[in-house]
Amino acid sequence: MRKPTQIERLYLDFDGFFASVAQQVRPELRGRPVGIVPFSGGKASCVIACSKEAKALGLSNVMPVGEAMAACPELVLVPQEPHLYRRAHNALLAEIESVVPIDAIKSIDELTCKVDPDQRHYPEDLGQAIKRTIAENIGQHITCSIGFAANRQLAKIACKQDKPDGVTIWYPDDMPGPLLTVPLSDIPGVGANMAKRLVRSRIHSTQDLYETEPKQMRKIWRNVTGERLWYALHGYDIQAPESKRGMFGHGRVLPPECRSLDGARGICRVLLTKAARRLRREGFYCSGLWLWLDHGAGNWGGKRILPTVHDDQALLSEFQVLWEQASSQLPRRPTIYRIGVTLFDLSPANSRQLDFLLADDSERQRWEAINTAIDLLNYKWGKTVASVGFWPRENLENIGGKISYTRIPSAEDFW
Repeated sequence: MRKPTQIERLYLDFDGFFASVAQQVRPELRGRPVGIVPFSGGKASCVIACSKEAKALGLSNVMPVGEAMAACPELVLVPQEPHLYRRAHNALLAEIESVVPIDAIKSIDELTCKVDPDQRHYPEDLGQAIKRTIAENIGQHITCSIGFAANRQLAKIACKQDKPDGVTIWYPDDMPGPLLTVPLSDIPGVGANMAKRLVRSRIHSTQDLYETEPKQMRKIWRNVTGERLWYALHGYDIQAPESKRGMFGHGRVLPPECRSLDGARGICRVLLTKAARRLRREGFYCSGLWLWLDHGAGNWGGKRILPTVHDDQALLSEFQVLWEQASSQLPRRPTIYRIGVTLFDLSPANSRQLDFLLADDSERQRWEAINTAIDLLNYKWGKTVASVGFWPRENLENIGGKISYTRIPSAEDFW
């Protein structure tokens, strides 16, 4: 296992990304505390992201609107615009790539780069070159924090130390000094539950964690992730194996006017159709469908095991079965707050196993041909002009185009 003696990685994190993008395109928001909310028209109950100015006043992401407004009456609430964030993300990647090759996109607002050998001796210059390129070609109101270190994990930790708009450089010769002053909660993988496990193991600080044996960390994490983290903290070039796709799905918090059974059903059908489109675009079939509902008084969930399929007709037919089950088991006139659909038990399209007992191959081929025609038609027009079954024309605000920590939507997700 190799232990670098020079800076080899940088980690970049955009500051208050959603709010910063809004400030860049809307001059009236610049310099003001901004909170991004899920819905327009005062329907939102949660601030999902804050601007740098709002964070400086004590606000944080995922904060109730009432609490945020009480703490900061001048807060400006702005509805989310995922399509705008996607476009800004792509533009920013192009500018950064003109300065340094991007190694991996970690989320909509985070990425990591390998530092070329001729740039390793001047990380400050490289960081400033990235910031200057963004300011000149995108705008001055989207800023980023950058961390440099021997490996990606250390660079990520360093990146968080001088936010917003900072550059933190951890040379291998200076380690572990800077790392030991970092709060334990800033270490990747140390969430609330893991912190409790660490306390039970008498680990109360980053220095305690650093001085723990690798096998002990493996035992605490209950898998090899803990041991990998030990080697990363000690400066080794350690990379986790690439994860494989396990499922496709969409979830959504419903706007108030859609929290009835009929309103939720319409949106859920759209979410399922969009998940099926992603399944086909990425070359997979599935053999399982899971539906879940949060109705305030509790949660309902159900699943169906399917033949190996990826067409809308097969999935929507099974969805209808699940929806009828949910309708019969939920309280009378429930208020449904959140819904979600997941397609699981995936198999690559080039290795589909036919179901001999169902003898469904000819029927599936016809529906798959219909779906191919529908997908091509929608792709030609850049919007949903054809679908299997009804397609609602209202309450589709950003549906299927949600920005998550693990996925950046494509243009097709907004059709």
